[in-house]
Amino acid sequence: MLNCNNHKFLIALLVILGAAPAIAQEALYGEFSLGSGFRREAVNGFTGGSHSLSEQFNKDAQGNDCLGYGDTAPDFVMVLEDDLPQLTLQVNSGGNDTTLVVQGPDGTVRCGDDTGSNEDASIADNNWSQGSHKIWVGSFMPGQRWNYRLSAREE
Repeated sequence: MLNCNNHKFLIALLVILGAAPAIAQEALYGEFSLGSGFRREAVNGFTGGSHSLSEQFNKDAQGNDCLGYGDTAPDFVMVLEDDLPQLTLQVNSGGNDTTLVVQGPDGTVRCGDDTGSNEDASIADNNWSQGSHKIWVGSFMPGQRWNYRLSAREE
């Protein structure tokens, strides 16, 4: 039998659980904005997590495999104030095996893995649309925790 206190607890629990999907979509490390003509922007975070990015995203718009493990929430939200003809995102974790997934405002996905002989991930692509882009920086294996610096530059 529920008394008044148990009833309040259950209502509070249902409110929290109902809000869980919205909470899970917030960026872990925050948001940054870029406008046309910016020089370079860099933000810091760390990899970690056991959520399979390949199960969530599979392949990107160009058919590249989306690899790695991260958190369910994106690491960052990158807000593009303008359409950008070309943008490069580069992870620097000191050469650890990182991965990169970006989901654009229209749901378009871009995935990156190794950059040349460096195991840090990057994405260099054309036609970035204005709006909020969710960014996941992952590790190739689950649970690997490395500090990284994510830089963005307009080409």
